[in-house]
Amino acid sequence: MTNKKIRKTGEVLSTSQEKTIVVGISWTQKDRLYKKSYRKLTRLVAHDELNKAEQGDTVIIEFSKPISKTKKWKLIEVVKK
Repeated sequence: MTNKKIRKTGEVLSTSQEKTIVVGISWTQKDRLYKKSYRKLTRLVAHDELNKAEQGDTVIIEFSKPISKTKKWKLIEVVKK
């Protein structure tokens, strides 16, 4: 069994809460009938202990044990300010 952590890269959409950020991860999906691809956005709530991230930053988050009802991700690093 591998012990590999799930990591995702996305853009910070909101930092309005204390020690919490909302990260948007965009991905494309293709329509089955018309074969047109369109963008979708997944919003993930992550824990930011030191309040390092700001709105618009590109960050890496990692799946972790549940911190609250909606927070199941934690901030690893800020890639680009």
